[in-house]
Amino acid sequence: MGHIVNSEREYRLLQQRLDYNLTGAPYAPVFVDILKILFSPVEAEIAGSIPVRPITLTALADKINMPKEYLHSHIESMAAKGLVFDFVHKNDTFIALAPVVIGFFEFVFMRTRGDLPMHDLAELFEQYMFQDDRFARSVFAEKTQLGRALVREEAIPADDYSEVLDWEKASNIIQSAAMIGVSLCACRHKASHLGISCNAPQRTCLTLNSGADMLIKRGMAEQITSHEAMSILLECKTAGLAQIADNVQQNVGFICNCCGCCCGMIQAIKKFDIRNAVVTSNWIAEIDPTACVKCGACIKACPVGAIVPGNSPTCDADLCLGCGVCYTVCKCGAIKMKRREQRVIVPETTFDKMVLMAIERGKLAHFLFDDPSRLSHRALGRLATIIENSPPVKTLLAIQPLRSVFLNTLVKKAKQYVK
Repeated sequence: MGHIVNSEREYRLLQQRLDYNLTGAPYAPVFVDILKILFSPVEAEIAGSIPVRPITLTALADKINMPKEYLHSHIESMAAKGLVFDFVHKNDTFIALAPVVIGFFEFVFMRTRGDLPMHDLAELFEQYMFQDDRFARSVFAEKTQLGRALVREEAIPADDYSEVLDWEKASNIIQSAAMIGVSLCACRHKASHLGISCNAPQRTCLTLNSGADMLIKRGMAEQITSHEAMSILLECKTAGLAQIADNVQQNVGFICNCCGCCCGMIQAIKKFDIRNAVVTSNWIAEIDPTACVKCGACIKACPVGAIVPGNSPTCDADLCLGCGVCYTVCKCGAIKMKRREQRVIVPETTFDKMVLMAIERGKLAHFLFDDPSRLSHRALGRLATIIENSPPVKTLLAIQPLRSVFLNTLVKKAKQYVK
């Protein structure tokens, strides 16, 4: 490997490899054009051989029969562009291929740079993501999603505030983070290269904990204090942006501050009616018709268009994110946030989230056992494929009380295999 490369074949194989990821990467000629800009032919060959799970540099060099030093130089190049993750654990360098989202799309656009044709990439990504719904439906398939809305704490009635859990509060997520980084909003930055960005601030993407550490080391984020992060949060609330966080309870990895016009997650809701592209908060807007003066501020402010105009504006419960943006702009006190009747379930950890996404999307085998060179992984992968596609499992997953029991059992078993 690493000698004569059939570039067309390698880019097609790389697309197929990226499609194994939980959020997918369906084929389109425009996506191959993106890959050709981001990856050299040799890099595409290497990247297409990286398993879904992290692999050590030494193991990858042995797997693809490439000198370790030569491989390391290409990994460094790809990591600098944001195409792979590289990190050190117990004195070993591990490598993982970044998915499209949340992955190399964000890493390309979350900083200003002169090493890539940004306008061309912006046009290509816009086509790939929004010329039809295939990519959006791949990313936002099923119920478990990458992001969840955070309710504005100031919108919660005083009597209910004690019921808001720590992982539901943007302030607690920020103040408890071990490290915080800030980057450009990838969506608004991309839109700015197309001349269609709104006027909302761009230095608003907050990464937290280990994710922040990695991005800061690679120059993709600027390290900031929790006080600075809280100031950015206040600026974003004032600008009418909705807060969308990593869909986990522990070690939250990011808080995005999203507008209704540029955000890819929100555009999936508005353009393609994928209403569950963002997991809602545990709150929902309620409008008091006797107090409403019909000024229309809430209709204009709602990032997903959940406020329905009429003689008396109402909230579309199936569409409302529970973000509280409408509460902030209502000057007559007609809007309050009330707790949803059915509690929203949020995975406890990133691993739990990913396993659940893998089960729902039929990709458990790829997620847990994607290393064809290992006999045990081939056998376990076949077993996982049979399990996740069996009708009894589909039935269990559809029944919420049993679903949690099934998932917890599977996660415990899976963790034994991924150590």
